[in-house]
Amino acid sequence: MAQEWMNDPTLAGIDPAKMALLNSLVQQGSKKNQNEMLAFLMSAAANSKRNGLQFSPGEMDMIAKALKKGKSPQETAKMDRMLSMMKMLRRG
Repeated sequence: MAQEWMNDPTLAGIDPAKMALLNSLVQQGSKKNQNEMLAFLMSAAANSKRNGLQFSPGEMDMIAKALKKGKSPQETAKMDRMLSMMKMLRRG
């Protein structure tokens, strides 16, 4: 998967360790289908929390916007569904 999103200027203030984690997740996640993605994201969230790497809601919004740039409406809708599921699971 292309890494152009990592060069988005809005992400410049995010900790380099978080960006490295995100890059790894994006690469691994690109190989998952929609059914596998939720379990993958939940596992990744639990691992990053254990390792002390948590993303603020603002960071998540910036990252989502950067990842959506240049994507088709179908791809952005899929990303929005995944993000919504993650938010619901965090609250629950």
